[in-house]
Amino acid sequence: MTKTGYTTIQLNILGAGCASCVGKIEKAINCVQGVDSAEMNFADRTVLVSGNASAELIIKAVESAGYNATQIQAESAEDAMNEKEQADLQHYKSLLRHTIIALSVGIPLMIYGLFIGEMTVSTLLEQTVWGLVGVVTLAIMLISGRHFYIGAWKSFLNHNANMDTLIALGTGTAWVYSMLIVSFPQLFPEMARHVYFEATAMIIGLINLGLALEVKARGKTSEAIKRLIGLQAKTARVIRDGKDLDIDIAHVLLNDHVKVRPGEKIPVDGVVFEGNSTIDESMLTGEPMPVEKVIGDDVFTGTLNKSGSIIFKATRVGKDTALARIISMVKRAQNSKPPIGRLADVIAAYFVPAIMIIAIVSAMVWFNFGPEPSSVFAIVSATTILIIACPCALGLATPMSVMVGVGKAAESGVLIRNGEALQTASKITAMIIDKTGTITEGKPQVTDIILVNADSEEQVLALSAGIESHSEHPLAQAIVESANDRGIEAINTEHFNAISGKGVEAEVDGQILLFGNLKLMQDKNIDIGFNEAKAQVLAENAKTPMYLALAGQLLAIIAVSDPIKPDSIEAIARLKLNGIKVIMLTGDNKATAAAVAKKVGIDDFFAEVMPEDKANKVAELQQQNEVVGMTGDGINDAPALALADVGFAIGTGTDVAIESADITLMRGSLHGLADAIAISKATLRNIKQNLFGAFIYNVAGIPLAAGVLFPVFGILLNPVIAGAAMAFSSLTVVSNANRLRLFKAKEH
Repeated sequence: MTKTGYTTIQLNILGAGCASCVGKIEKAINCVQGVDSAEMNFADRTVLVSGNASAELIIKAVESAGYNATQIQAESAEDAMNEKEQADLQHYKSLLRHTIIALSVGIPLMIYGLFIGEMTVSTLLEQTVWGLVGVVTLAIMLISGRHFYIGAWKSFLNHNANMDTLIALGTGTAWVYSMLIVSFPQLFPEMARHVYFEATAMIIGLINLGLALEVKARGKTSEAIKRLIGLQAKTARVIRDGKDLDIDIAHVLLNDHVKVRPGEKIPVDGVVFEGNSTIDESMLTGEPMPVEKVIGDDVFTGTLNKSGSIIFKATRVGKDTALARIISMVKRAQNSKPPIGRLADVIAAYFVPAIMIIAIVSAMVWFNFGPEPSSVFAIVSATTILIIACPCALGLATPMSVMVGVGKAAESGVLIRNGEALQTASKITAMIIDKTGTITEGKPQVTDIILVNADSEEQVLALSAGIESHSEHPLAQAIVESANDRGIEAINTEHFNAISGKGVEAEVDGQILLFGNLKLMQDKNIDIGFNEAKAQVLAENAKTPMYLALAGQLLAIIAVSDPIKPDSIEAIARLKLNGIKVIMLTGDNKATAAAVAKKVGIDDFFAEVMPEDKANKVAELQQQNEVVGMTGDGINDAPALALADVGFAIGTGTDVAIESADITLMRGSLHGLADAIAISKATLRNIKQNLFGAFIYNVAGIPLAAGVLFPVFGILLNPVIAGAAMAFSSLTVVSNANRLRLFKAKEH
């Protein structure tokens, strides 16, 4: 049941500089009464909050943690995206201005120090000149570096430390030391009177430049969402009071009659009630072939009408359309964290305080045991450690890859619910696949009718259609359709009862009518005789034999065949090439199951499985230390899908399965399953590359900054180089994550 006032609020976060900020912001929001969950996407600087707490209370909680937040209030996904893009553009321009201001002073100072003169203070004139430079540098700190110092101060007030803390301490220490040299040069040995104003200005400028480039590159990770949003039509042509009206899609109402001509997009979800056409649904399902639509068929937002004109009744509008729900699901998945990402957040939470301790220890070692000028070496090493160790890249490593990977999957018709499913899918060792509607078309047809004690095929179809008209099973539908196609009227039956995994029973004129498999006949003591051999022959030809009995006597055997999907064989081969054990489950008899398994290349299968036994098979494999994926229709297989390590719903992605599975495959092909696993593996590989790069950068950078090379090579890392390296390490992570956008799963 939905809670009163329960909603999802999206916030834009300002002032979050590194991965350690994520945990603090999420913790602050989760402490607000009424909040059920808060998921921050550091790469996107947004938070999705679910619950019934007000936006005002949540924003206050964020501010109390030392950050700023604004609510994204746009009604549509497109408006929300535009609002976010505008905010990012303003932030990008602001960072560029800060960069130009800082580097316009820092670069000339660095050139002077490298090629022209000494940056030391000995005379009154040098005191005056460098004092003025110090004032200009202070202005740069207050203008271009203001956000770092405000963030550091807020973190201090909240007893926290983050990237801003490291930058503020590093640049602040360099500036204060330099001003002490300028103000009281006589207190320092002559060789220690070096000022570092250029380091302060350059570090602020370079880090702002790195952040600006990161914001720019980050925008590319949202391209999948932009493309999905771009599928939506802007207007719809509705028929009201006999007139055609072109209106904004926001004004389309439920049950409105919507007219669509060739070449136009379907504006909202609906059901065709006039006309027929072919519709390109590839943008939603990844299926390249257009789908024929006739009266009674569903049509979906964003799909393209190719050939004919149709009129349909609107059944879902606004945020309830399939496309809107898909966009919402993709955005939520992009905000979620796989387990490997949560580990990085935990490390980052302890990382900044550890770096501050390392910087202090390094400074003390240099000051007490280093060569003269020991104070200069102490300041340089501490400043360099603080700057180079900022964990920006560590914070971006996971969310950037998840954003691109989830978006890439959506473009292929694969909807991933959360980061945990994305990670686990890459580790699957055993894949259970339901037969009907997954390996096969799910559209069975009657192929054979073997008369035993029945008078005619018409009698058999009339009785079987009468009893199966109460059932929604695909085989039942095949019987009913076969009778309809031959113009046979179904006989009325009473007291219908479905017997799970066996068949159905009902009454006709007071006599018991049975229709089902061999188990049902055996349970009801129906004599099959030599007819079982005939049924066996049908089963060995991948047909499903069903027995019809009336008043304790076998009337006929009806065989139904469900065609195998054309690409199932190739898709299953792809799974096996990845080292995945493929297992087929079916309620069908063993002979039919064996025939289908042989055709599609599956070695391991279980037949005559009751619906409730599917979950037991999942548990059985898990006890054998297999990481189990379960693929089904998302409704009948719900218990097994829920128990599996990853549940895949196939072919019903526009309805219930969107809400029920870990991963939903929008198209009916098993290639979508192989694609999902391939994208999962590529994304996890990308995350590991990013994390490895970020950790190696910090692990290697900190000792260099501390001066491990000085005793042998006389090299001590310059704080300016540290600032440049830190700024561009984040850009490297973002660029590597964006490589995923070029990934293509191979279908052979």
